[in-house]
Amino acid sequence: MNKREELKKIIIDRSIRKGDFTLASGRKSSYYINGKMTTLHSRGLYLAASVLLDSFDEIEYDAFGGPVIGADPIIGALLAIAAERGIEKEGLLIRKEAKGHGTQKMVEGNITKGMRVIILEDVVTTGGSLLKAADAIVAEGGIIAGIYVLVDREEGATEGISAAGYEFRSLFKVSELL
Repeated sequence: MNKREELKKIIIDRSIRKGDFTLASGRKSSYYINGKMTTLHSRGLYLAASVLLDSFDEIEYDAFGGPVIGADPIIGALLAIAAERGIEKEGLLIRKEAKGHGTQKMVEGNITKGMRVIILEDVVTTGGSLLKAADAIVAEGGIIAGIYVLVDREEGATEGISAAGYEFRSLFKVSELL
C-alpha cells in the first residue's frame, strides 16, 4: 500500500464519525471529520506530512503556515521531514486574532517581506479560516504560494478559495472517504 492509500485508511478509521453534528460554520451534518485524530497519531501525522511535502515539489515556496490547532502538528512534521530531506523551510503559526501582549502579531514565526508561504489545514468546509490565514500572511508582506488541506468537505472551499485568486488543493475529497 502506498503512503497516500495508507493515509486514506487512517483518516477513515480515526477521523470520520457518523451521527448528527453541528459544524463550526453552524451547518448541520450527518458526519464529522476530526483531522486531529489523524494528525495527533504518529503514523497518521508522518504520512500526512510526507504526502503533502511530496506534493509541493513543483511549487516555489519558503514556508509552511496555517491556522493554529488544525495546522500546528502538520507544520511541525513538515519541518522535521523537510530537514531530514535536506530542505530548509520556515514554519508559521497563524492565530485567529492578534495576541494582546508581546509583539501582538497574528503570525508567529520568522516571516519576511516577499516570503512565499503554503497555507495548510487538516479539514476545510467553506474555506473562511484559510482565507483569514492568507490575509494575515499577506498583511505581513508574504505571498501565498498555495493553499492545501488534508480533507475538503466539498462544501464551498474550492470555489471560495479559487475566487480569492489562490491555488487550492486537497489530498482527499470527502466523497473519496465516505
